[in-house]
Amino acid sequence: MLKLKRVPIDTQREYVAFLSRDCAVYRAEGFKALAKIEVMADGKHVLATLNVVENGLIVGPDELGLSLQAFASMGLPEGAEVSIRQASPPESLEAVRAKIRGQTLEPQDYKAIIEDVAAHRYSQMELAAFLVSLAGFMTTGEVLALTRAMAGTGTRLSWPDPVVVDKHCVGGLPGNRTSMIVVPIVAAHGLPIPKSSSRAITSPSGTADTMEVLANVDIPLPRLREIVGAERGCLVWGGHMNLAPADDVLISVERPLNVDTPEQMVASILAKKAAAGSTHLLIDIPVGPTAKVRNQTEAIRLRKLFEFVGGAMGMQMVVIMSDGSQPIGHGIGPALEARDVMQVLRRDPAAPQDLREKSLELAGLLIDFDPKVKGGQGYAIAREILDSGRALTAMERIIAAQGPSHVPSALGKFTEEIPAPRAGTVSSIDCYRIARIARLAGAPMDKGSGLDLFKRVGDRVEAGETLYRIHAANKADFAFATALARENNGFGLD
Repeated sequence: MLKLKRVPIDTQREYVAFLSRDCAVYRAEGFKALAKIEVMADGKHVLATLNVVENGLIVGPDELGLSLQAFASMGLPEGAEVSIRQASPPESLEAVRAKIRGQTLEPQDYKAIIEDVAAHRYSQMELAAFLVSLAGFMTTGEVLALTRAMAGTGTRLSWPDPVVVDKHCVGGLPGNRTSMIVVPIVAAHGLPIPKSSSRAITSPSGTADTMEVLANVDIPLPRLREIVGAERGCLVWGGHMNLAPADDVLISVERPLNVDTPEQMVASILAKKAAAGSTHLLIDIPVGPTAKVRNQTEAIRLRKLFEFVGGAMGMQMVVIMSDGSQPIGHGIGPALEARDVMQVLRRDPAAPQDLREKSLELAGLLIDFDPKVKGGQGYAIAREILDSGRALTAMERIIAAQGPSHVPSALGKFTEEIPAPRAGTVSSIDCYRIARIARLAGAPMDKGSGLDLFKRVGDRVEAGETLYRIHAANKADFAFATALARENNGFGLD
């Protein structure tokens, strides 16, 4: 028996165990570093990847350390006695090998694989092999099977209403924070819209990152149900709600690999929405030369895949292709985007009109799902709700219900204005580069970091006129962001 120790190391979705090389169990059982082991005590168990420690600084010879996530999953106090054994390879591994060989898998294969992924039976190396094999080739039937398998693990929410709406943007467009305007509009109309969002993966901010400037987003499930019941909507982080947990494990490997195929994207998004209890779903696909989806051909293929899988999952789907040629709004980064959102809701004359109009369009499409609304009336209803101040009231009630944010969000004190190198008309804005500059400035980790845009495509500028301002909270981040902006500011001039 070994004494359990909490090791304060954040290993994200990978469960990691730490064992001393001087441990008698290690020597007797022949454990190997990076192998999977099973940790057991009092009927509880977790599977973890073994790291072997050479000295006593992390664990002693009679201790077993678990990383933060693994320790929390075990649910035992420090010092509790645990035993360990070598974990058997997952039975579904043979199906993964078949996929690597290019074979088409059956639904039961995906079900077995995803159950083992959710149980942390796979190593990072095995997960990477599985994801790369999926990126090579998947049929539409396989995408549906993967989606159903992921939606079937973890928590599955249900709601008393016959129509539960949600929206999702596939990403790639900086500043596109429409959800924070759509949710209060739709909630004020009366349709339930329990919006759970992820944090940014490769963008300068996700909906949860931006909402966290205004309110607490780490809401336990019982409280979330209360908020949606009372306010008809919420804007929360879905990371601890255990919705399609295998997807979170796969994303943790996709991120460093930069593997994000249309098939995996569709399965990931729709599994989460199905698990959240959505019945009617709006998907926004921004299309632009520097967005995630670059052309109409890619967008149409993606739209059809969403419609096929979503329809087979029993969801009513509307998929739109929107303008992704330039950022939306003025701010890029959590605090700056939150400012834009509240300006729109407050009907401030300085509010970005592109953000307002796109939010109204999306909210209108969701309101059109309401059986009591005549077809095509959703936009007019959404505009009346926003212009009357009812959307602002709904947002204020949601913020109050979720509670105050305790995350610092003051704008970064290091600033630099990026000037136009010459006179001309803005002909293009590189969404990818602008997002990268904002991330180098510290967004989304530092809420007050990012970019404040002053010019859009079609605007006339003079030499030396400011295109955007960089905000950074950290001097090193500021240096990286300004250096990249000076190398190429991301704006094209004619």
